[in-house]
Amino acid sequence: MTTSLLGTGIFIIPAVAAATAGQASLWAWLLLIGLVLPIAFTFAQLGRRFPHAGGAPHLIGRAFGRRMEQATALLFLSVMPVGLPAALNIASGFWHSLFTLSGLQVLAIQLLTLGMMWVLGQRPARASGLVQTLIALLIVATVASFWWLGDLPLAGQPLLPVEDLPWSTLPAALAVMFWCFVGIEAFTHLGEEFKNPQRDFPLAMLVGVLLAGLVYWGCSVAVLSFGTFGDEQANGASMPHLVALLMGSQAKWLAALVGYLACFASINIYVQGFARLLWSLADEGKLPHAFAVRNRHGVPGRALTAVVLICACCALLAWWLGLSISDLIRYANGNFILIYLLSMAAGWVLLKGGWRWLALLSTVLCMLTLATLGWQMLYALVLLLAFACLGRLRSVWPG
Repeated sequence: MTTSLLGTGIFIIPAVAAATAGQASLWAWLLLIGLVLPIAFTFAQLGRRFPHAGGAPHLIGRAFGRRMEQATALLFLSVMPVGLPAALNIASGFWHSLFTLSGLQVLAIQLLTLGMMWVLGQRPARASGLVQTLIALLIVATVASFWWLGDLPLAGQPLLPVEDLPWSTLPAALAVMFWCFVGIEAFTHLGEEFKNPQRDFPLAMLVGVLLAGLVYWGCSVAVLSFGTFGDEQANGASMPHLVALLMGSQAKWLAALVGYLACFASINIYVQGFARLLWSLADEGKLPHAFAVRNRHGVPGRALTAVVLICACCALLAWWLGLSISDLIRYANGNFILIYLLSMAAGWVLLKGGWRWLALLSTVLCMLTLATLGWQMLYALVLLLAFACLGRLRSVWPG
């Protein structure tokens, strides 16, 4: 659970949160953990009682019907135009700490990254949970080294400051920070794998969320203590600058390389996953059969090519519009928060007893979190409405 939450967010979100809310961001992490835990426990109960590979869309479909399930699945896929450019921006940001790059050069790095994923994806898949675990352990060790080498906490940096804080900036910070806890719904598929799911599954969710939250909070303390935040370029290079400050300039290269590779691995999982989803839909006859073809290595090469081209177009559009990482993350978070909101509402319908009331509380918390996005939540709301209308039209005119 912890390894799934310590992805691209740890390298930039603490700096973005510090730039947005200053010292108040330390309180924002605690608030965010408090928001996420009821949602995580509700997902845990739903996953334990209704295990299914369809995940959140399947749960929503059980509660509200097939059309809502289809609309939610499309809403999940529509994260790609904003979520992947955000992740690519985070990955390319590591090279800002080593070189002075123009916007066009950053775009070239992003397109080259997608090209490498295309080449890698044409080969047989070799996924290893051990690699992701080692990356997560490396992240935890890096944050721990900040505290050890930086002799934290500093005398002038209280761990939870209470004076002269910009409390009004907390909603804007939370809207970005939610990115760090996207993915908790994926854990619902493992409910039946526990020997004692009633006891151990919620405990695993609790420990995973708390440990990941503690790592993010500890990194934020280090970022605030040494001032490695500011504009978008400074935020993108926050981790390498912090490493260079505490370990020497030579270590900056290592930090940039590790950060980029970790981001590459995380993005690659989504790209390959979208390709397989596209292949699956084509194989079921829901999309053109051309995407259902496998290459000589048995992987959906054509579907992967289509996904990479779509991602490249989205990266080009984000670069042309000048969208910042914070803007892209807020748009992507809108989709995830809306999916979580519908999942929690499904929990109110499907669960019983005390868990049903926890689902209601989680629904309210998701509504409040969605409101922090402001007008950027319209991206998700308009898409959901459009997909629901499309499903309605298809049911009326199936031809």
